Amino acid sequence: MSIKKKYYIEAVDYKTAMDVVVKNHYLHRKSPCSFAFGLFERDTNELKGVVVYGKPASNSLCKGICGEEEKHQVIELNRLWISDEVGRNAESFLIGNTIKQLPFEIIVSYADTSEDHIGYVYQATNFIYTGLSDKHILWVVEGYSNRHSRHLFNEYGGINKAKEILGDKMVKKERPRKHRYIYFNATKKRKKELLEKLRYPTKEYPKKVVNECQ
Repeated sequence: MSIKKKYYIEAVDYKTAMDVVVKNHYLHRKSPCSFAFGLFERDTNELKGVVVYGKPASNSLCKGICGEEEKHQVIELNRLWISDEVGRNAESFLIGNTIKQLPFEIIVSYADTSEDHIGYVYQATNFIYTGLSDKHILWVVEGYSNRHSRHLFNEYGGINKAKEILGDKMVKKERPRKHRYIYFNATKKRKKELLEKLRYPTKEYPKKVVNECQ
């Protein structure tokens, strides 16, 4: 049975989306959420996946894609989770059928290299690949992963307060770079215009390197 016959897609509210994300997504934390959609099983109406789109917190990111005049058109696909029970191609089905419902023309998303993610789902949905994100230094707590450190910072009320309490346990670390993908949700003419404004070079899709040495 095809995915379309077995599942349907509907908008879900913020609480529903964040409950699923915090419980199931590998980051286990909330994200900015302007629009969220769920993947439901037709026979049971059970929620089997969610995709979340939110306005990027970084104004420089919004300006950096296609310039100052297009920054208001940018939204980020920042969370995607599908149950392992669902068959193949469900992620691209969910993305492909929700992007067209967004009132934004530029969608950006990232694949986390620290989790060995390449971004094949974005490749399957015709996103443009624009290389790796910039290098950044961030604060972490020794003995904790980057994402668990963020939980601690939230508990202490921010980075500065955490520094006062944790002291030497906090160290600077280079943030893993991410694969950056961009999609133009627009007419053919408008896509051409945005592509001409795109400030990042377009590149070939990355693939996992298979070591064939015995």
